Amino acid sequence: MKHIDSPGQLRTSYLDFFAARGHAVIPSASLVPDRDPSVLFTTAGMHPLVPYFLGAEHPAGTRLVDYQKCVRTNDIEEVGDPTHLTFFEMLGNWSLGDYFKQDSIRWSHEFLVREDCLAIDPDRLWVTVFAGNDSVPRDEESAALWRSLGIAQDHIVFLPEEHNWWAAGPEGPCGPDTEIFVDLTGTRCPDEDAATCLPGLCGNARFFEIWNNVFMTFDRRDGVIRPLPRRNVDTGMGLERTIAVLNGAATVYETPCFAPIIDALVGKGAYSPEEIRSDAKLTRALRILSDHLRTSVFILGDRGQVSPGNQGAGYVLRRLIRRAVRYTQHLGVKASDWVATADVVVDMYGEAYPELVENRGRILAELAKEQERFAQTIERGTARLSHALAELRQSGGDTLPGDVAFQLYDTFGFPLEFTVEIAAESGVGVDTDAYRRQFALHQERSRSQAAKSGLADDSEESTRYHTATHLLHAALREVLGPHALQKGSNITKDRLRFDFSHPTAMTPEEIGRVEDLVRSWIGERIEVTHSVMPQAEARSEGAIGVFDEKYDGTVSVYRIGERSLEFCGGPHVRNTGELGHFRIVKEQSSGAGVRRIRAVLA
Repeated sequence: MKHIDSPGQLRTSYLDFFAARGHAVIPSASLVPDRDPSVLFTTAGMHPLVPYFLGAEHPAGTRLVDYQKCVRTNDIEEVGDPTHLTFFEMLGNWSLGDYFKQDSIRWSHEFLVREDCLAIDPDRLWVTVFAGNDSVPRDEESAALWRSLGIAQDHIVFLPEEHNWWAAGPEGPCGPDTEIFVDLTGTRCPDEDAATCLPGLCGNARFFEIWNNVFMTFDRRDGVIRPLPRRNVDTGMGLERTIAVLNGAATVYETPCFAPIIDALVGKGAYSPEEIRSDAKLTRALRILSDHLRTSVFILGDRGQVSPGNQGAGYVLRRLIRRAVRYTQHLGVKASDWVATADVVVDMYGEAYPELVENRGRILAELAKEQERFAQTIERGTARLSHALAELRQSGGDTLPGDVAFQLYDTFGFPLEFTVEIAAESGVGVDTDAYRRQFALHQERSRSQAAKSGLADDSEESTRYHTATHLLHAALREVLGPHALQKGSNITKDRLRFDFSHPTAMTPEEIGRVEDLVRSWIGERIEVTHSVMPQAEARSEGAIGVFDEKYDGTVSVYRIGERSLEFCGGPHVRNTGELGHFRIVKEQSSGAGVRRIRAVLA
């Protein structure tokens, strides 16, 4: 197998392979989904492409390839083991109604085994395919294609829906998949028989899933599965885990994706590398510090401009930072030194993700501010917990109620782990089940709030609001100046929310001028036109939006007369006269240097 010296080496190899097969290289989307309210962060490479699976035309064509930054925190408690991460990169190639199973499987096999690609011994490859269900038949076609490429029959395993059916969630695009595994040992696990020592079933570390090819051909709505308008292919390869298996690394933390970060943190701590390796608790703490720092840097450096907060994505970010600060104590690393190590992450990933370099100052400032705020939190939370433990002892109890533990977390940001450890020192347990129930309710409230603010559909109302954001953006730039650039938007059927860069609160006069401009442009009934053009041409014509310096393909551009020219994926009305009466209902701060406007149409 090919040894990988840097993440960029694998990214480049993958992009070049598929670009040579007619795929347009597209940039990574934001970590903050623009039109999917079901998740707080982009959790898979396919999330930004859902509209195109459903039938929308992608401006770059029908064959795409990318590397996508992703965040998942549902397994945050598992971070510190050999494989779990909260931030990871997905390599993906996509067919939007173009090629299907034959080319997808053939190219995957070729990239894995060719000497100038990953050079994996083909005899070590195993695959699983969909065994079928009441709605979709057994996938004999994929199995036959794998056999034609030389995969032995006993290396092809049919598995049911729980293993070989992929969907981003309970609703939306979905379909059967075929998963590709590398056999790391070549021998049956000692504690498993032949029926269970198989990819997807083995409980040990014999098989490593390296790639997943999803045949995205269905749409699930209200529990009913219906065919999509066209047959799509969605593949995903985890960059960090793939490098680990190629390099023969025991964990993802022993790869070039983490080595500079870990070296920097060890150099600032109280223990030698040998001491850390010989102590499981120190090893876990170091991995958590490295993972959470990398994730926090990517969230803070993202175009979505998330800041630590008490709800939604900001709540997740705050938890990551504070959890990491807690673990700095385990390694004898100063919390301020952990913050400073963010520079290492930016330097490592800045070429692939230039937004990190652009936002370096913001990243470091937000990390430092949250770290300092948490230092006060620890002091206040410890005092509150000590009081609760004293009351519990007086009552003769031996278990701290879960609602008290959650109050410590929710009010003071005091981690559950802190509470459990300090309580244990006093011989007291914690009702963690009750705590988790409280936490789940809190998460649901946060998720519901996020859902209410996302562009969840292409309805007539949402389309009107989406178009109105273009006029609002243009009016803000005319009234406040060209620095007033979009920093994010969230749209429902009832209102728009628009974030933009501006250092101070708008005056009532400025708000009134913006309203008047938007209303006048609506009254002019300006035609909204759409075109697809090279990115360089869009720039030269003065289009504004989020462009990627490394992406020179085509982009979708919407023009509203002479008022607005923006790079955007839609949807839009045909004429501004369809928008109705525009009114700004609130202008407020959304973070340092960012303002937020809420507006309605009637």
